[in-house]
Amino acid sequence: MMASRGYDMTPTMYSPDGRIYQVEYAIETVKRGTLAIGIQAKDGVVIAVEEKPRSLQVSETTQKIFQIDEHIGVAAAGYIPDARIQVDSARFFAQSNKLTYDEPVDVETVAKHLADQSHQFTQYSGVRPFGVALIIAGVDRKGSRIYVTDPSGTYVLYAAVAIGGNSDDITSFLEKNYKKRYVSRGCNITSNCCNKSEI
Repeated sequence: MMASRGYDMTPTMYSPDGRIYQVEYAIETVKRGTLAIGIQAKDGVVIAVEEKPRSLQVSETTQKIFQIDEHIGVAAAGYIPDARIQVDSARFFAQSNKLTYDEPVDVETVAKHLADQSHQFTQYSGVRPFGVALIIAGVDRKGSRIYVTDPSGTYVLYAAVAIGGNSDDITSFLEKNYKKRYVSRGCNITSNCCNKSEI
């Protein structure tokens, strides 16, 4: 990585070579996070996260999977306190949509809302980008959907995806082994991915 020379002091400043270091640092935080996987199936979606409890840790899990609405869940990789802020925002957004339109919110609409929120934190001095990527998965009137948001504010639709630590290797595994089948098969694939990640 090239020396930042002060261009990393704010997320609104581009370096001479066109980079925004604060966003790059946030993306690096995601890569250092625990693995999260999302798989689209014919009859639903599967999301999973890798758990790595410490030897003296009393609680068995750290929450990295969240429910947004009855039909939407989120898996997070990166800085989990940032994920909780975005999850609270998504829950409020989903409930507001339900009250306003008397129907459940689409998965893509939630993904776009969260991506817009992430992007806002790259546009102002005095704030930092969210150091988290989210897999937003659910079933709506369009079928089963999986989107990923990242700290830059982009969101992308996937059939199967891995984010966080070791995601490049797991993505290669998914590219070779993923076929859109049923949730039970998706559970087997995510289990294989998590086992592969531990090697």
